[in-house]
Amino acid sequence: MAKLIQTEEENMLQDAARALLERSAPVSRLRELRDQGQTRDDALWQEMVAAGWAGILVPEAAGGVDMGHAAAHVLAREMGRTLTVSPFLSTAIIAATVLRRCGDARSQAALSDIASGSRTYALALDESAKFNPEHIALKAEKRGNGYVLNGEKQFVVDGSNATHVMVLAQGEDGLCLFDLSADRAGLTRTSTEMIDSRDAAQLVFENVEVSGDELLVADGGGADLLRFGLEAGQAALAAETGGLAQAAFEMTTGYLKERKQFGVPIASFQALQHRAAHLWCEIELTTSAILHAGRILDSDPQNATLAVSLAKARATDTAQLAVREGVQMHGGIGMTDAYDMGFYMKRARVAAEWLGDYGYHAAQVARLRGF
Repeated sequence: MAKLIQTEEENMLQDAARALLERSAPVSRLRELRDQGQTRDDALWQEMVAAGWAGILVPEAAGGVDMGHAAAHVLAREMGRTLTVSPFLSTAIIAATVLRRCGDARSQAALSDIASGSRTYALALDESAKFNPEHIALKAEKRGNGYVLNGEKQFVVDGSNATHVMVLAQGEDGLCLFDLSADRAGLTRTSTEMIDSRDAAQLVFENVEVSGDELLVADGGGADLLRFGLEAGQAALAAETGGLAQAAFEMTTGYLKERKQFGVPIASFQALQHRAAHLWCEIELTTSAILHAGRILDSDPQNATLAVSLAKARATDTAQLAVREGVQMHGGIGMTDAYDMGFYMKRARVAAEWLGDYGYHAAQVARLRGF
């Protein structure tokens, strides 16, 4: 099989994205936000909006650029390299993918708002310690022409700052998916302190009244509709994690070339060379898996599950290896806050859990391959 490579257009997008992020969102910016207790960077998000990133999956008719998932992965990978803080995955990837499959006027208006930067989303899905989208307890009780929501959601990424929330709930005849404003009466959002200094929240719904217009899909269709958004998000998160692994690798090899012991750079030590070579090979394989997932999502989204889960599992495993090796090869200083490697390790750990961990996606791959 020929090695998958980026197109010329994707290479140009990568160069532009890297220039923007190195200028406006270096790792030092994450450190600054962390020290200030901030989990959002509004100025950066507006810069991304102006560059068209918020509308990367939004149709041109709704004000987007509609470049597809493979292009979105280019952006996500560059964000992973600098640990960029933004609502890109929740809003421009997950929410946009779901909304464009709805096709009604309300969803088109929401897509326009995403592309313009006036609307951001959080996905209220998880209810337990592990990703399990098929078992939802939050209740959606039919009442007149609308619904009343009661229950809780955990680990809602971007949940404290988003203007809107997509909520998966259990209706009378199956799972429902709602799109509602985050300032709704009865909805309480409590920020969760995350080790990667990102925005996440616990959401409590107490008799939250929603209209029928806020129902994206009728009883029983919520899981099927959301699947496309989840797989888009999982693949984009794999791309971000892949970028994180690449940056951690480059940071580590750079240190090996500078650090000296016995009068020579430690990069000359064969044992460290073997470890670095192994990590490089894993990153190359993971990059190909991510590229493949993007191509499948663009060409055959109905049958993308295997490619997406393979990419997410590989990216999770590779990033964990990259940050472990990075910390160890940096020696004692790798564990200190003065060095950026710790930020990469923390982000890799959180990204591993969001939208399904290694075990979840490895099981998906095994099932789809008939094991």
